[in-house]
Amino acid sequence: MSTVTAPAPTGTRAPEPRTDVRKFLQLNWIGGLGGLFWLVVVILPVYWIVLTSVKTRANYYTTNPLAPPGEISFENYSFVMESGFPRYFANTAIVTLGAVVPAVLISFMAAFAIVRAGDGRFLRSVNLLFLAGLAIPLQAVIIPVYLIIIRLQMYDTLLAIILPSIAFAIPLTVLILSNFIRDVPKELFESMRLDGASEWRTAWSLAFPLTRPALVTVGIYNALTIWNGFLLPLVLTTDPNQRTLPLALWSFQGQYGVNVPAVAAAVVLTTLPILTLYVIGRRQLLSGLTAGFGR
Repeated sequence: MSTVTAPAPTGTRAPEPRTDVRKFLQLNWIGGLGGLFWLVVVILPVYWIVLTSVKTRANYYTTNPLAPPGEISFENYSFVMESGFPRYFANTAIVTLGAVVPAVLISFMAAFAIVRAGDGRFLRSVNLLFLAGLAIPLQAVIIPVYLIIIRLQMYDTLLAIILPSIAFAIPLTVLILSNFIRDVPKELFESMRLDGASEWRTAWSLAFPLTRPALVTVGIYNALTIWNGFLLPLVLTTDPNQRTLPLALWSFQGQYGVNVPAVAAAVVLTTLPILTLYVIGRRQLLSGLTAGFGR
């Protein structure tokens, strides 16, 4: 039996068969290729460092730097751990925590006072002083900082690294936290004042919980900066027992050469904790920095 096909109703438009082709051609190929190129630029050094860390020193100089090793060796990690890495890790953790926690707390109280003071002349001047601190690089004042530490007889101590780190972390932290505190509705502050709460209780019972995402943001950012700090430990310490991780990488440099695989293993171990912290708080870090500079 022959089937009869019903004619297509008049007035209807047949679908365009090349819609997918047009969408394919409209893709941003230049942007995609540029992103792919930048991904290769970023990933290649990481790949080389991880690959080199599992090669022996002999294989590193005799094989292709980007070729996988024939046999994976973890002797570089053992060498790094036996060369005082746990002590350097503990020093860096003490410096980071000892600087981040006071810097965040002091900055929170300063930001709360600046926002709640309104048109107070003194606190506005203090705010301008914090903003001026953003324009002063560490390299410009490292000699005065060195002389102050010598006068205070704190040279060659972890405290000599902690105190300047706190001072240089406060300006940006105050700027970010003050913008977050301004976003807290004023009605909430007035409600607590009508209930008889003091400014101190308002700060810690209302503003502090509401600005917790910002506190995490500045905490992660300052931890990244202080953990990777090199100039302050270099200038303010000479005792090997007071070295931090970035400075401790020098210990793998010999008189006539550098143990590159051991340095690569030390870099991997140094980067893992802070990279984990960054991955955990990446969204809050980026959103906090955007809000801090978006005004």
